[in-house]
Amino acid sequence: MDLENKVKKMTLGHEMGSGAPCLKCKDKCEGFELHFWRKICRNCKCGLEEHEVAGNTEEDRKVGKLFEDTKYTGLIAKLKTDGIPMYKRNVMIMTSPVAAKKDVSISTVTYEWAPPVPQKALAMRYMEMLPKEMQPVAGSEGAQYRKKQLAKQLPAHDQDPTKCHELSPNEVKQMEQFVKKYKDEVLGVGDIKLPDEVLPKDKEQVNVSTSAKLAPAAVATVGEKAAAQKGSRYSCHHCKLNMQEGDPAVYAERAGYDKLWHPACFVCFICNELLVDLIYFWKDEKLFCGRHYCDSEKPRCAGCDELIFSNEYTQAEGQNWHLKHFCCFDCDCILAGEIYVMVDNKPICKPCYVKTHAVICQGCQNAVDPEMQRVTYNNYNWHAAPECFQCSCCSKCLVGQKFMPVEGMLFCSVECKKKMKT
Repeated sequence: MDLENKVKKMTLGHEMGSGAPCLKCKDKCEGFELHFWRKICRNCKCGLEEHEVAGNTEEDRKVGKLFEDTKYTGLIAKLKTDGIPMYKRNVMIMTSPVAAKKDVSISTVTYEWAPPVPQKALAMRYMEMLPKEMQPVAGSEGAQYRKKQLAKQLPAHDQDPTKCHELSPNEVKQMEQFVKKYKDEVLGVGDIKLPDEVLPKDKEQVNVSTSAKLAPAAVATVGEKAAAQKGSRYSCHHCKLNMQEGDPAVYAERAGYDKLWHPACFVCFICNELLVDLIYFWKDEKLFCGRHYCDSEKPRCAGCDELIFSNEYTQAEGQNWHLKHFCCFDCDCILAGEIYVMVDNKPICKPCYVKTHAVICQGCQNAVDPEMQRVTYNNYNWHAAPECFQCSCCSKCLVGQKFMPVEGMLFCSVECKKKMKT
């Protein structure tokens, strides 16, 4: 398919998650409605990851697309109907008997994802070593955490041009080259292994390819393993603490098998979040999630959240923007050459600021224009003008004067305060 056809097929997936309730805003949000280019809800301004979207199909498609044309094709399957790669997510179901008064019932716990290892006991021990709020048990806080991190760490618009907004043919080509490069050079999936079971020859092979200096534990012979049974020879690359005997460790092939991590320490160098489904990007001897690896390579538009492949873009308020996306966060009007105010790190045009965000003057009860001077005391605001910032009793101007505040009222003296009380 040529670039022109790819551009025509682009979509932001407005059907995905439509109407889903917001977990953050609750009843204040009428349901998820995707903004046509911002990747947020038009109703509540939250991202899709903050909404309770049912099912995992779209996320499995996204991860399947990520693993396509990589060494991890064993983790995907292509649908017979349309040939779309789908992530073969490893779901783990644990059952255990529960004693009851008359008979024994069965308790079932489903993990929406688990490391694909042959021994279920190893996978279970890995799960137990994660904080409970991060264990992806179906219907739990941990399952919601996993979904949120999938959306945040691996945005579809960082790997698939069809999920981006109005890319030019040249930008599509640049993005495809960028994605191919990181798939070939930095993308990886962590391995769960017992440190004593990592073969010396595996460590030696990785050592040759990476030119890394092996730690003593990595070159241990069979005879030396007996001395290492207590785990003292294996320490976590992240926290530097020793591994406990019998506990699984996470290995990253691109980092070399001389390095290992506690399950809870396999985190992104930037955001310090658990690397979702063990998917990592290895750069400069550090682990990154997909989002922060891409941020280290390309500027990201603060408006649409997409990577910028154009040579022309603008910088404002310490952030990068596509030229057409430096807009008011409320009404989408272009802000080039216009007055704007930053609210929660988002640019707001002057009319929207006055209408929605401006503080109210305690004196005249009108909004305080962002270009006008104001006086603020505790949670009260006034125009810095004689007709607004004045004594509540005698109307004396208090700008630059001492005053006595009482529940939103101002007094120039004790006498005026007493007069108002009487």
